[in-house]
Formats: sequence, structure tokens, C-alpha cells
Amino acid sequence: MSDTTERPTVWDLFDLTGRTAVVTGGPGKLGSQMCEALAEAGANVVVTSRTYEDCEAKARELSSQYNEALPVAADVTDEESVKDLVDTTVDAFGGIDVLVNNAYHATGYGTAFEELTAEEWAETLEGVLTQTFVTTQAALPAIRESDAPSVVNIGSHYGVVPPDQRVYGETGINNPPTYGSAKAGVIHFTKWLASYLHEERVRVNSISPGGFYSEAMEEVEGYTETFVPNYEYRTMLGRMGDDTDMKGIIVYLASDASKWMTGQNVVLDGGWTSW
Repeated sequence: MSDTTERPTVWDLFDLTGRTAVVTGGPGKLGSQMCEALAEAGANVVVTSRTYEDCEAKARELSSQYNEALPVAADVTDEESVKDLVDTTVDAFGGIDVLVNNAYHATGYGTAFEELTAEEWAETLEGVLTQTFVTTQAALPAIRESDAPSVVNIGSHYGVVPPDQRVYGETGINNPPTYGSAKAGVIHFTKWLASYLHEERVRVNSISPGGFYSEAMEEVEGYTETFVPNYEYRTMLGRMGDDTDMKGIIVYLASDASKWMTGQNVVLDGGWTSW
């Protein structure tokens, strides 16, 4: 019988104790879930977005329940702001083990394709794809120093397939080509970066979520009565994402549980893209 005393348990593999995770867009709907999951798994979490008050509120909540969390205001489209984010994180925790590129800004919602402007297209590319590049490039020197480096980019199932226009009905709600095209770029950048860093054993993966139910959209005409049931019918599991669906996958990709996984895009969409 082989000696298994040195082999980690499954709990060991998912344990993030002593590691530092930076989550851009941390106070947001999906970012908040991921911050909570990483903190619960033992990581020190840096919560960052443009609005310090939102970051501070989330970091205070995490610090009261788990380990020390740090709020940092940063504009991830601005190179100097991102450098300050990295410096602040390294000063506070000694390095960066996990980078989650979750923040994004997209335009064109509710606008017909024929009326979209080149400026809106460029603004979305900057707010989705360019910021992922800028943040990763700035954080890479610190990530390279980690014993267990992991970069997780947040794509979208609409970066894999186009929207089914029928789910929107006559609501006026839509998902513009700006968003999906930029998210497709994030997925490709993920694979390129994984290839580029493979000899250094820096793992790079992406998560492409499907639609998550939004309480903020309930006041939009047609959201709950048309879009949501149409969307849920279109998924294999018959529902939209909920308040815990991002937690398991982010801990998996951040931890040693996925230590033989890189260059992958994990689609988390209730089966939407598998029909």
C-alpha cells in the first residue's frame, strides 16, 4: 500500500489560507460573490473598483467574518491607477497570488446595431478588454513571485455564442455586439496569456457566466414578465444564475484544486450554450 501521508486532502487543495487575491469590480454583483468565496476559503482579499465607499463597505464585511480585506479605489482603464493598486496590495500583503479581472464597462445597451457609434464600440473595448490587459500586465511582476499564481478573467457566454434575440421580445432590452465581441477578446487573451506564461507555471483561465438574475432590473419594463421567463426557458437547468453560483468555480480556479488546469474557458450558464 502506497504512503499517502504527504498527499493533500481535497480540503487542502481548496484552501487559500495565506494567499492574497485581488478582485476588480469587487463590490459588484458577481464580484461580491467571488470576494466572499475567496475570503471564506482563507484568502486575504483586495476589493477594488472606482468607488472607494463601495469597496470599503465590502471589505469591512469580509474582515468582520473572515480574514483581513483591503479596500482600494482604482480605475482599471488607467495604467497609473492600476500600478498604485498593485503597489498598495504588495505593501499590505507582500504579494499577489490570485488576480480576478472582473470589472468591466460596456455601452450600447438598448441601442439598435445601426445606431451604434464607433465611439461606443471603442469605449466598450477599453472598458472590457483593454482593462483586462492593463491590470494583468501591471500585476504580473508580483504574480510571478507567487508559489501558486493564478489569473482568472471573467468572460461571458455571449463571448462564446451570440444572444438569442428572441428572449428579449418587445422589451427593448438587448445585449449589444460591443459586449460580446469584447468578451470574446477576453477569452482569447486568456488562452494567449496561458500559452505565453506556461514555462513560468502561471495559470490563466477564464469563467464565462450566463445571465444572473438582477434585482436592479426589476423596475425595467418587461424584465420580470418577459425576459426572465424567456431566458430561463432557454437554459437546460431552467433558471438564471443566483447569489452563490460563482462561488465554487472561483475558488476552484484560484486554488490548487485546479493546479493542472490552464488556458481554459469554463462556461457557467446552466447549459445555455450546450443545446
